[in-house]
Amino acid sequence: MKTAILAGATGLVGGYLLKRLLNDERYSSVIALTRRPLRFTHPRLRPVIFNYEHPDVEVLRGDDLFCALGTTLWKAGSKAAQYRVDVEYPLMLGHLAHTQGVRQYLLVSSAGANARAWSFYLRMKGELEEKLAALGFETFISVRPSLLLGPREEFRLGERIGIVLERFFRPLIPVRYRGIHAQQVAAALVALAHAQLKGMHFVESEQLHLLSKVSQA
Repeated sequence: MKTAILAGATGLVGGYLLKRLLNDERYSSVIALTRRPLRFTHPRLRPVIFNYEHPDVEVLRGDDLFCALGTTLWKAGSKAAQYRVDVEYPLMLGHLAHTQGVRQYLLVSSAGANARAWSFYLRMKGELEEKLAALGFETFISVRPSLLLGPREEFRLGERIGIVLERFFRPLIPVRYRGIHAQQVAAALVALAHAQLKGMHFVESEQLHLLSKVSQA
């Protein structure tokens, strides 16, 4: 029986991931790090209002750390603020969790993540991957979904446009860059957490499609 730690439980992927972890009897406890209270309870759920500026190290004791943190430039208000949420917070969690003996770090990144990309967003994601990989976790897994599909609480114009275009041109789009439902990403993450992998692994979107099907078979 393992303990999972989840950052970003109120986001699109994080919400599906939280429910899947709570329904997985291989986890005796799920610690959900949030900045606002969750709307439900569960016998295995341990919700923690987490202050990323003044983190409580003691709550980061577990086996598998899942990180689905992320924001938009519009919501953050500046590139510096977005960088703090998308890079500094996940990296800080990695540092602290590693000192507490967490064995696996599973990150929700992005298709095209590259520390030398022209895009600020993709550059952030790539930089975070490189920095987390250097921390020395027994297992570091970064999943790189393409356009995320699913109901969001917040409106994202660019994402909505991308979804409409994806529907029209889907047969022409390579599998790696086709939209993937957040529920599939969550299913793949849990499957990867139980795969007993060692070292660093970067899982592209087409692999996530396959893993989610296998996990539901």
